[in-house]
Order: sequence, then structure tokens, then C-alpha cells
Amino acid sequence: MAKDLHISFLLDFYGEMLTEKQREMIEFYYNEDLSLAEIADNQGITRQGVRDSIKRAEVQLLEMEERLGLAKRFHEMREGLSQICDAALRIQEYNEKYVYSREVEREVQNIIGTAQRLCE
Repeated sequence: MAKDLHISFLLDFYGEMLTEKQREMIEFYYNEDLSLAEIADNQGITRQGVRDSIKRAEVQLLEMEERLGLAKRFHEMREGLSQICDAALRIQEYNEKYVYSREVEREVQNIIGTAQRLCE
């Protein structure tokens, strides 16, 4: 079973919507990098039981993302904030090179600071 790290990312957004058992299995498999056999031994169930639980959880995580799109929206917002920071830096550079204005510099710093806080 190949590991899709996108599932680990989705777990951050939707993990609380899974059953405790499913969440544990996914965390062991993706975040702690345990094998199916290791998880089975630790949990006292069969390897097939672990695999089934992980597969069900993966399907649920993917369905939740398809319906709600929180992870996609998060990625888009981070990308947008990065573009905003890049544009602000270009404005700052232009301001320093051609027409220095303290007001423009203050606003650029405000834009960059706000975007960076939102990315945290």
C-alpha cells in the first residue's frame, strides 16, 4: 500500500471527524510511519483489519475534502498571501529606487506583516 502524503495533510483538517480508531490508524501509518504489521501488533488486530480501517478513513478524508474543500482553500490562500508579499516587495523596491515615500514604505510593511501573520 503506497503512502499518499496528501492524506496526512487532510488529517490535519478533518481528523476530528473520523472515529478515534480510524484517526489512530491513520496517524500511526502516515505520521509515525509504522507498517501495517507493526500497527496490527500494537493494536492487537489483524494486518487486514488495520488496512481496512486505513482505507475507510482515507475514503472519508477524501470525500470530506471534495465536499468542503478546506485543504484546497487553505493552500490557495497561502499561495495568494505569498503573491501579495511578492507584490509588496516589488512595490517597496520601486519606492526605494524611484520615489521614496514614507507612507508607501509604511503601507508595504503593513501588508507584508499582515500577510506573514496570516501564513503562521
